[in-house]
Amino acid sequence: MSQPIRFFYRGEVRTVDDAHPTRTILQHLREDRHCTGTKEGCAEGDCGACTVVVGELKGDGVEFKAVNSCIQFLPTLDGRALFTVEDLQRDGELHPVQQAMVECHGSQCGFCTPGFVMSLWGLYLKKDAEASACGDLAGHKPARREIDDALSGNLCRCTGYRPIIDAAGRMMEMPRAAFDRAALAETLKGIQRDGMLRYTRDDASFLVPLTLEQLLQARADHPQATILSGSTDVGLWVTKQMRDLGDVLYINQVAELQRVSEADGMLEIGAAVTLEDAYAAACRHYGKELSELRQRFASLPIRNAGTLVGNVANGSPIGDSAPWLIALGARIVLASKDGQRVMPLEDFYLDYQKKDLGPAEIVQAVRVPLPAPELRFRTYKLAKRFDQDISAVCAAFALTMEADGRQVREARIAFGGMAATSRRAPLAEAALAGREWNEDALNAAVAALAQDYTPLSDMRASSGYRMKTAQNLLRRFWFETRPDAPLAADAVNAFALNVA
Repeated sequence: MSQPIRFFYRGEVRTVDDAHPTRTILQHLREDRHCTGTKEGCAEGDCGACTVVVGELKGDGVEFKAVNSCIQFLPTLDGRALFTVEDLQRDGELHPVQQAMVECHGSQCGFCTPGFVMSLWGLYLKKDAEASACGDLAGHKPARREIDDALSGNLCRCTGYRPIIDAAGRMMEMPRAAFDRAALAETLKGIQRDGMLRYTRDDASFLVPLTLEQLLQARADHPQATILSGSTDVGLWVTKQMRDLGDVLYINQVAELQRVSEADGMLEIGAAVTLEDAYAAACRHYGKELSELRQRFASLPIRNAGTLVGNVANGSPIGDSAPWLIALGARIVLASKDGQRVMPLEDFYLDYQKKDLGPAEIVQAVRVPLPAPELRFRTYKLAKRFDQDISAVCAAFALTMEADGRQVREARIAFGGMAATSRRAPLAEAALAGREWNEDALNAAVAALAQDYTPLSDMRASSGYRMKTAQNLLRRFWFETRPDAPLAADAVNAFALNVA
């Protein structure tokens, strides 16, 4: 028996029971609700014209996230709240975000403007929550990096970003626009489910289990179903490739998969933990080593929806998470009704888009070793743009040093973009293990990289470029971690700008 989708929108709880399970939120807004403020640009989560904000119950409060409505399927809204640009104006008065865009001349053609406004509204809500204790919005004006991060998923081709960035500061100087979070939380509590959602339409089902037991049973019953998490990859199968997904098994409401925990020297990140939350957890231990990669990984709306486990489970050779996880010795946790398997992440990848995953298995979590004092670790990403670009080369280096800090006990080197899968460099590692961390050892490892990989040429980079830059990134790592006179990050990083 099919159950309807229930979500809060435009001041009331809405019920939908006639939409195809892979109908996007954007299609529903524009074609079914005739709310056309939200725009469609790329239909793949790159341009931000379709940005909306989704509110989700977390404990007794509501967590708000800007996401791309063009690749999110409508049933994922069940139990949540949806906000679009039509929600911001009240009694003929523009919201401070909108008024700031007007006063700072942040719009010309206007096509991208609703998406910018919603991304800024998400930032406004974040800063408003920080200021709620003291009531001083102006004192919680976002820093330039926060603004850049919030707008990283929005493209503007006519106004340019300077007036929009100005508007992000101006919006906090205006009279506060109150938002009743408590009332929304109570409304959302009333539409939470106590069992698995089964939404069926046009011979396709969208299943939303709430527990790991329900998920594993559903996977056993529907081994051909498409596993869906953040929809930042699978969504494009529908919007770009026009694929029929069949039955969909949505895992993001499974309580056990939403957890981040620490035990036995490992950080365990569940399969439903978003990239934003997963990287925040990892950065508490590997802050400076992961902070730039975190910022440059896609855009905030993508990180708000996609998951770390999804990024490694899809097996892409250019996924930015696998190299650093492999270099640190991360392990992947697989689960089915028959039990659990744990293996090193590098063993999970068999070949291009081939993984060691049984038909009834799901990826439950990834376990990341916590840092030891003798670890020297760095990640680097090379791409044509700083923000929101696919890597040509993604590198991760992890050296475990002897107590004297001069000799390498163990070396782990992993690259993305250099082979059919993200994988280690065994010859380069062997050239370093047991040797003093000096320029001779470096040169031997650099030479060995040419035997470890035979990269391809494609639209992102040539084979020669990939090999040369991979070797140069290893040299950069040495400059930053050599025992004598190591260079600070801002001495070797072209993007190390001091932006207020």
